[in-house]
Amino acid sequence: MSVERASRFLPVFFLCCILATAFGTPAAAGPQEKVLVLEISGAVTPASDNIIADAIAKAENENFEALVLSLDTPGGGLEETQIIIKDIENTSIPIIGYVPESGKAWSAGTLILMGTDIAAMAPFTVIGSAQPVQMSAEGTKPVEDEKIINALVKFSVETARKHGRNETFAEEVITKNKNLNAEEALEYGVIEYVATSVPDLLAQTDGQEVKERTLRTEGASTETYEPPLPLAFLRLISNPVLSSLLLTIGLYGIIFGISNPGAGAELFGVIAIVLGLIGTGFDINIGAFFLILVGVVLMIMEIQSPGFGVFGIAGLVSLVIGSIFLVPMGTENLYTPEFRRLLTLTIVTPTIVFGLFLVFAVYKVAESRKKKPVIGAIIGDTARTIDPLGPDKQGYVRYSGEYWKARSEEEIGKEEEVEIIGKEREVLVVKRAQ
Repeated sequence: MSVERASRFLPVFFLCCILATAFGTPAAAGPQEKVLVLEISGAVTPASDNIIADAIAKAENENFEALVLSLDTPGGGLEETQIIIKDIENTSIPIIGYVPESGKAWSAGTLILMGTDIAAMAPFTVIGSAQPVQMSAEGTKPVEDEKIINALVKFSVETARKHGRNETFAEEVITKNKNLNAEEALEYGVIEYVATSVPDLLAQTDGQEVKERTLRTEGASTETYEPPLPLAFLRLISNPVLSSLLLTIGLYGIIFGISNPGAGAELFGVIAIVLGLIGTGFDINIGAFFLILVGVVLMIMEIQSPGFGVFGIAGLVSLVIGSIFLVPMGTENLYTPEFRRLLTLTIVTPTIVFGLFLVFAVYKVAESRKKKPVIGAIIGDTARTIDPLGPDKQGYVRYSGEYWKARSEEEIGKEEEVEIIGKEREVLVVKRAQ
């Protein structure tokens, strides 16, 4: 074939290559979709709404396909539950509620599950029993006030109706404490899926239209949400048992501190009470500023105190905890996770460094108090004359490798050994060594 004839086929060859690339082979897959998984275990506490809001913000900022709320909870606070449901409604990220294997979503957990965009349960799990109860010193007792019950029933029914779920169950779960297992919940239209695991759930939800987007969850990678340090600490002290214990310890600490002045128990009692109040839902920012203020006052008291570190240790603890809570929470829309970690280090590290410096300073002060006074320490030591000494003439002596001005009530020649018997300002008083 001549070169001229071959050149005529080149455009046809390239066209065939383009068509083969476009239609004959699959397009390269884009970045793998990812799903964020948040595990809510234990009671729904004042920390839960902050953690869920932070996870939603993370999912929005990092382009997650969906957020899975893995619910294994016996219930919790009504106010926190309503805040969580509101956050679910206000986000553009699809929220999938899921009760995992061997889990449960009773009371507040049931309401949250019904408030998610997609609800699912693993086999052999249970939801229900949402009648509100009132906590008291005698224990818990059901709330029977019609005003509260009717308002909660209406809230539950409207939440179910908004997501096309069984309104009868939404009412009876409160008025009759009705419970359902996974198969019953699916049959009665309370949930949309029964799934043995999160990957199974994501495979079933793939392609579903949620919040004006088509889910692409089959085969998606999953990432478990880990709360930042302030939220992790808040979750810890929000445990009902721990927050109650902190309040009790704080109260007894103050009583013990008042009855035994100087022990410092009242200082730690105040800190424990503040932490207990934050754990029960007290405003975090107010608590953080109060802790920092208490810490500063205690540091000042430590500087002026003749004691050994009681005020300083309490102040350091107060400052560190207050600094941790001062880090902005739930602000993924404003700060990236890396910046928030840097912010935490920036706020907390100077406090720790200052505290370590204080510990070192207190140690040095205590060490210096144990030493004998310098003047008293040199009495009785020996030195050697450099110049002749006498009642009317001063000279220098060598003591511990240093030159000191000295005088004596007796005539002493050069290079003689003398004993130090006193000190008058910068002049040593000596006598001839025996």
